[in-house]
Amino acid sequence: MLLRLPDVLTTDEVRDCWAMLETAGWVDGRVTAGDQAGKVKDNLQIPEDSPVSRALGEIILRALARSPAFSSAVLPLRVLPPMFNRYDPQMTYGYHVDNSIRSIPGTGGMRMRADVSTTIFLSDPADYDGGELVIDDTYGTHSVKLPAGHAVVYPSSSLHQVQPVTRGSRWASFLFTQSMVRDDGLRAMLYDLDVAIIALRQELGDQHRSVLALVNHYHNLLRRWAEL
Repeated sequence: MLLRLPDVLTTDEVRDCWAMLETAGWVDGRVTAGDQAGKVKDNLQIPEDSPVSRALGEIILRALARSPAFSSAVLPLRVLPPMFNRYDPQMTYGYHVDNSIRSIPGTGGMRMRADVSTTIFLSDPADYDGGELVIDDTYGTHSVKLPAGHAVVYPSSSLHQVQPVTRGSRWASFLFTQSMVRDDGLRAMLYDLDVAIIALRQELGDQHRSVLALVNHYHNLLRRWAEL
């Protein structure tokens, strides 16, 4: 499931992120890539353990925590601290797949499964050319380039790339989540059911028997499929 989430960050939060990003020290993005991905990766990143990265990560995590759509679509169990990348002219990231297992910083070696990838755009599309996030899935190829503060979530198992930037600079945050439900198809069904329940609650009220039956069905499916 690929889902676009509008206005995850407020205008003020985007501005705050930019103020910190402009003072950050950037390094070669290949430091976080595997052997195969490193051969097609050409971008810059902020070191994961830098104070700027941690402060920015708190802004991103607070924003995601207040997003009902993110919670419903991703069903997060563990979230890797957000990271930040930058693509200047001619920089790109060729087709690759995200690593399936990630180490969680500061946990002494604890690892998590990467089920869902999230990109939060921090640059306005008018400020750069190229830089589209291109995602291949079972339904075809999707090109994503969103306004600053908007996000896209998609399965970490998807083959994807970032097209070369030809003008300006593309800045973004990206992160990986282990979901309570590892199977993307099951997560998609739960998300669609949750969206339908929300619409029916607004139309029929919380105590309508059909609403209560669907809520019961949703939680029983989640109880059956969740891994904690």
